Amino acid sequence: MKKEYGNKQVYFVGGGIASLAGAAYLVRDCDFPGQNIHIIEEMKILGGSNDGAGDAEHGYVIRGGRMLNDETYENTWDLLMSIPSLDHPEKSVREEIIEFDTSNPTHANARLVNQSGEVEDVLSMGFDMADRLAMGKLIITPEEKMGKARINDWFGPHFFTTNFWYMWATTFAFQPWHSAVELKRYMIRFVHEFPRIQTLEGVTRTPYNQYDSIILPMHKYLEGFGVDFTLKCTVTDLQFKDGDGITVTQMNVLRQGAPDVINISEDDIVIVTNGSMTEGSSLGSMTSAPRLNGKGSSWKLWENIAAKKTGLGNPSSFDDHVDGSKWESFTVTFQDSKFFDLMEKFTRNRAGTGALVTFKDSSWLMSVVLAFQPHFRNQPEHVKVFWGYGLYPDNVGDFVKKKMSECTGEEIMEELIGHLHFEAHKDEIMATANCIPCMMPYITSQFMPRLNSDRPKVVPEGSTNLAFVGQYCEIPDDVVFTEEYSIRAARTAVYTLLGINRPIEPINQHQYDVRTLFTSFITSFR
Repeated sequence: MKKEYGNKQVYFVGGGIASLAGAAYLVRDCDFPGQNIHIIEEMKILGGSNDGAGDAEHGYVIRGGRMLNDETYENTWDLLMSIPSLDHPEKSVREEIIEFDTSNPTHANARLVNQSGEVEDVLSMGFDMADRLAMGKLIITPEEKMGKARINDWFGPHFFTTNFWYMWATTFAFQPWHSAVELKRYMIRFVHEFPRIQTLEGVTRTPYNQYDSIILPMHKYLEGFGVDFTLKCTVTDLQFKDGDGITVTQMNVLRQGAPDVINISEDDIVIVTNGSMTEGSSLGSMTSAPRLNGKGSSWKLWENIAAKKTGLGNPSSFDDHVDGSKWESFTVTFQDSKFFDLMEKFTRNRAGTGALVTFKDSSWLMSVVLAFQPHFRNQPEHVKVFWGYGLYPDNVGDFVKKKMSECTGEEIMEELIGHLHFEAHKDEIMATANCIPCMMPYITSQFMPRLNSDRPKVVPEGSTNLAFVGQYCEIPDDVVFTEEYSIRAARTAVYTLLGINRPIEPINQHQYDVRTLFTSFITSFR
């Protein structure tokens, strides 16, 4: 029987993948009228942290790249089965991705590189018995007993010199001072990846960057249902009904700078992306370094509403520790294939079949990855684009004696050429290189040590019409810094607030599979 919704409106705050997924679940699973769904986004473009922009002339930019995983992204794959491909409408985005990934399987041959410019043998994890015991203890200790423990509270100095740590930390962007609870969740959620961490064979790639491959098809799908997209509009505050419980009555917004109010009836729903890992990001150029910016509207909105009601989380655990959550990425556009030719020879991987190449002795802890080309829909055939990042932007470089955060794009390329020992080809490489650095102050803020109550539940206790989605709500057992976390949150929010009795794809419990456990145990002794 078709549900009658009357004049019910649903407002999504933020135009990232969580809001797009929530809107898709509304039209797909709830028969909700598209014209009553409103996605409000501050920027002039949708996609949030799933970005990909630029052109061959001015250079391309991807602030980061999300890795997908075939066995752990349960709701992501279910959703993408429903979204038609832009290029082949008879296929789903899911089918398109799997077809592409099957043709270009990942198998990294050069995961770690040492200071001599040699590829390291990384079959051994490098653990000693103390590391193995600490890992075992981490896995079995309940989260509530761990509190705000950091990874370096659990492991001794040796652990942070192992092949495992270099590979794991750079794959998922963990730092020693990040939350031990988050590492524990990752170890359990990706236990099946542990035996192949050195090749990253479990990574599933999209044909283009995530904006072109996932966000654009989702946007087009929702447009077909008449969903309302309000861009360049900032939500600054929510007003609540007096008394106990949580019922939103008003949204305060700035429409292109002018204050306005959206009245929310008790029947309406408000779904907020609280916080943002890419907020405050700043771009540099070949001749300028990026700036370090501070809090923007999504953090301020969360701070405003958390101060009004209990149960809405504690943003301070995430947004007040920029020194612990920032790092810097860079996107490089070439007008020829010289650098790619050298890299393919060095790594023994065709572009798009390797994975992160990490310079383990680099003081910036720098990694680069060459995607399949073209990586952008509008990328000409002769143009090549790759992405890289440094986890320690405040350290002085090994070849350029400056902090990464103070370096221009040209200086970042010099440092990279030094680590690769490509000096003989430097002039040729630099002749067409356009390296655009990007400083991201909050990029790993979701990994900062926290208490369980610091993240609000998807639908907080006592809420009648408010839910949280994105990377800073609480989903037991799942892992942040993934597409799946945002999409699972969106599905939970929509089904719960609309009273839809449908199953949500459960989290695969690989940690209870005897073969997986045995293989992982053997791997720890490699």
